[in-house]
Amino acid sequence: MKSTSKKIKRVNCAPVAIFAYNRPQHLKMCWHSLVQNPEAKSTDLIVFSDGWKENSDKSSVEKVRNEIKKITGFRSVQTIARKKNLGLARSIVTGVTKICNEYGKIIVVEDDLEVSPFFLKYMNDGLKKYRNEPQVASIHGYIYPVAGRLPETFFIRGADCWGWATWARAWRLFETNAEKLLTKIKQKKLGNEFDFGGNYPFLRLLEDAEQKGDGGSWAVRWYASCFVSGKLTLYPGKSLVINQGLDSSGTHCSSSKGLRPVLTQCPVIVKKIPCKESRKAKQKFENHFNSLKSKTNPQALWDKFLEWFIR
Repeated sequence: MKSTSKKIKRVNCAPVAIFAYNRPQHLKMCWHSLVQNPEAKSTDLIVFSDGWKENSDKSSVEKVRNEIKKITGFRSVQTIARKKNLGLARSIVTGVTKICNEYGKIIVVEDDLEVSPFFLKYMNDGLKKYRNEPQVASIHGYIYPVAGRLPETFFIRGADCWGWATWARAWRLFETNAEKLLTKIKQKKLGNEFDFGGNYPFLRLLEDAEQKGDGGSWAVRWYASCFVSGKLTLYPGKSLVINQGLDSSGTHCSSSKGLRPVLTQCPVIVKKIPCKESRKAKQKFENHFNSLKSKTNPQALWDKFLEWFIR
């Protein structure tokens, strides 16, 4: 990622970026949940509205932009309305780069995410607590509905994409070239670990991103960039995020339910813990992914993975 010589804006609460396209009701749900956080009034909100890809999407994109005009309750609200369609990957990569260059840190949500009233406190506490820890690349707000209890907070190698935060120093690790990432993972024989013990097809997603180039999944490239660098992401033991954009009916119903945790209404306390991966938590992730495989037709599950990561 390119750096900048511009002066970094000094703010206590990290700016929040919402990335939206053509779902005004999802955007409304997202910002309404964010504004329930007490920290919202001290937070700069930037909404990135992608341009329409097809004329059939023009009306819904315009409704999204009308919804943005209704947003209140934040320290400031800025709209970046794209004249052309960038697609999700390019929109997020360029948007995160812009905000990191201006503020030095960022909290990222997509328009289909609903957050807990304690989301912003957790994210800001994590950013402050680990800002000088080079081993830590990001803070994540979502946690899979795994079986059993997890620590209050813990680390997993790599990065994630549903309600996350990072610093400019870590975002510079982002490698846009999926082929380079694939080569490193294969050379170091890390494919099985990258795939959580062979239970989640991240390597296959990275191969798909390689074929699509810059328009491929940004999320798997962000995960891979941090993973090959040996960096860590902080997770909460209770989920502060739920994805309301998942299909709750039809062919992929069972796999969607496997990603729907209970949205916590209690704070997650961020204390300084050793910067190393939690093997206990990693094993719970692996077990959970394995349970998804056993309950879902393999091709249907793969199709759903593509839907989650390449929208």
